[in-house]
Amino acid sequence: MALGSNVGDRAAHLAHARSRLGALPGTRLVAASRVEETAPIGPIAQPPYLNQMVVLETSLSPAELLAYCLAIEAERGRERGERWGPRTLDLDIVRYGKRSVREPGLTIPHPELPNRDFWQREIAELEGKHV
Repeated sequence: MALGSNVGDRAAHLAHARSRLGALPGTRLVAASRVEETAPIGPIAQPPYLNQMVVLETSLSPAELLAYCLAIEAERGRERGERWGPRTLDLDIVRYGKRSVREPGLTIPHPELPNRDFWQREIAELEGKHV
């Protein structure tokens, strides 16, 4: 899972997400990468992001996990507006084991995975590799 925030108390938003994700039914937070500040992606001028990747073990289906993620984002005041716009909290299911999912509103692996260097670094850190 990828966590990101660039509005408000960014570190508190990420901490809330880690806590809530680890407390989901049938779910355990196994590992977390370091928190990294990155430039925003896209054409909209906005503050930098704090980003982090976490590993979860879960019995939830990808669709169930997504529903919980959307609820956690809403708890932190996330409003869905412009694509790649500023946000209090953004939770993305980047991978789900070796599964592939192609459903309306959910694609796993995340289609932006190859394009986000910071995700690559954070995944490598979690996998114990050096970039």
